[in-house]
Amino acid sequence: MKGLLVIAAIILMLAGCASTPTVHTDADPTANFSGYRTYTWLNKPDQQGVPPLASQRIVEYVNAQLAAKGWKESPNGDVAVVAHVATQQQQSLDTMYSGPMYGGWGWGPGWYGGGMGMSSATTRVRTYTVGTLVVDLFDVKTKQAIWRGTASDTVPDDPAKGDKLLRAGIAEMFSAFPPGSVPAKK
Repeated sequence: MKGLLVIAAIILMLAGCASTPTVHTDADPTANFSGYRTYTWLNKPDQQGVPPLASQRIVEYVNAQLAAKGWKESPNGDVAVVAHVATQQQQSLDTMYSGPMYGGWGWGPGWYGGGMGMSSATTRVRTYTVGTLVVDLFDVKTKQAIWRGTASDTVPDDPAKGDKLLRAGIAEMFSAFPPGSVPAKK
């Protein structure tokens, strides 16, 4: 039984290491992305109380993705970029059972009833923070939204892990940008 618990713990740890943010994108189907080549930041995350280092990374990573698509930052860009960050506390319940593992239906010769034995259960409440990054693009001339990308995941305590998740989320967000292009191969 202990072996099964160890295997289950290892699988959960590996699944946690392989975690990538949940990413969604949406685009205005009438927007002509081939006409856009420049952008300007309208609202950066540091203007919303986001820690300065996190804000700098968001801007850096979004800029890198747009530059990779041939877009250039300009004071009077074709597109306005707005980024927002939101966090929310969530909880989960983890219950562990312990005790003798004997009994059960039809256990042993002549025993055809329910099992007997003492066991206990311990439930732990785990509180964690889920962070969501939203990047919106607006056509400067029409003032209409043309694209939105979101990335959400559990915020880790380790800043290096948080940076890795942020980088992965933004990269995934822009993998098929501009709309209609072929996604980058992983």
